[in-house]
Amino acid sequence: MEQRFEAYLDHLCDSLGHVDRHEGLRGYCQGLMLPLARKSVEPLAAGIDPHAVRARHQSLHHFVAKSDWSDEGLLERVRAWVEPALLREGGTERYWIIDDTGFPKKGKHSVGVARQYCGQLGKRDNCQIAVSLTLATERASLPVAWRLYLPEDWAADTARRTRAGVPEGVGFQTKPTIALEQVKAALAAGIARGAVLADAGYGNDTGFRDGLTALGLVYAVGVQGATTVWPEGKAPLPPKPWKGVGRKPRLLRRDAEHRPVSVKALALGLPASAYRTVTWRQGSNTALSGRFAAVRVRAAHRDQQRTAMRDEEWLLIEWPEGQREPEKYVLSTLPADTSLERLVAVTRMRWRIERDYQELKQEFGLAHYEGRGWRGFHHHASLCIAAYGFLVAERLRHPDTQKNAALRPPSALPQEYVPRGRSAALRHQANSITTLRWLIAQRLASRLDRCPCCGRKNSEQMNV
Repeated sequence: MEQRFEAYLDHLCDSLGHVDRHEGLRGYCQGLMLPLARKSVEPLAAGIDPHAVRARHQSLHHFVAKSDWSDEGLLERVRAWVEPALLREGGTERYWIIDDTGFPKKGKHSVGVARQYCGQLGKRDNCQIAVSLTLATERASLPVAWRLYLPEDWAADTARRTRAGVPEGVGFQTKPTIALEQVKAALAAGIARGAVLADAGYGNDTGFRDGLTALGLVYAVGVQGATTVWPEGKAPLPPKPWKGVGRKPRLLRRDAEHRPVSVKALALGLPASAYRTVTWRQGSNTALSGRFAAVRVRAAHRDQQRTAMRDEEWLLIEWPEGQREPEKYVLSTLPADTSLERLVAVTRMRWRIERDYQELKQEFGLAHYEGRGWRGFHHHASLCIAAYGFLVAERLRHPDTQKNAALRPPSALPQEYVPRGRSAALRHQANSITTLRWLIAQRLASRLDRCPCCGRKNSEQMNV
């Protein structure tokens, strides 16, 4: 595996544009593969070069925080390595999973940090948010696009933007807008198409759903219970009859008897027989199943401003047994003849992105970057995805590969090494301990008539 990893790093280096950056990529990715407790720049430097930590830390910091190489170019090389195995070994179905993940932060200087909802914490708090697009199959998945969400106050603050190195062309965009741009870029890059999956944070945005349809992509996206639809057999009224004077009416209409309903009201009005228990996959301990219903509907958002009705699509409803009301709602443009079991299975494939985020954070230090700048934030994430990509490819080729197998054991740190940021007292204490160890070793060696440095007998030294 180590030889394949070296070949993989050679493959990635082609995206960097300058040979001086190769050593930085190699060192950073090698450090990310080590079983270190923390994977910010200094622990990586200590793990791969313990006898020259300061120099290696400086070079790695420059590579990740300052060096001007393309994140998109690196991720494209990662995908080029992993995608063939993903498509060959992962099954016939393809999925594009859109999601975002949060990084809790203290202070206000890290790029994009703001008080906003953080999924990791389950509440609003100070954090950064990044949006990603993942290519997935039933067996594996790989993030292929990554972008920091920049809140409006950050986008409008010239001073903070300048300090954090936010590119001039980057302005405020909603998360669905960022995701739609990532989808367009993936199509332009020729990535194997798949059904687009996303939660209600994206599915609630009608423009996002319409954008996916305009690009020829099918989707299965979450929506909130207040989303309005036209049930099967109902529709908005046609335009008003033309009276022969003025412009001919073209917009659809509603009245007191022709109004859409919320998906929650529709779900509550369905008969009990409409719901069935469906098992979608085998979990680690038991089969995963739930209670679902699916009906055909038309989305009703602002259809009074439209000249034609939207196409029918699926509304999938999940209502767990024993709960007072449904739990989740999904709109999907999968074909009209799609079975309930298939609808559920496709929708539930979103679990793969949760596993990606978990492993990227726990195994590859995605959340460990300590810099504040735009470039470093994205470079660190791209390198974490690069290291993760190699592991994904190895799992596909060798299913028995351990999820956190290291290529080599971490190097032993010198006993006198003290991480930066320790107080002077601790540094002095560490130096004192080192000196004490040497004195003890010297005392023991003298008793044994041996040199404390080389271990040879003093009599042997005299004869040299």
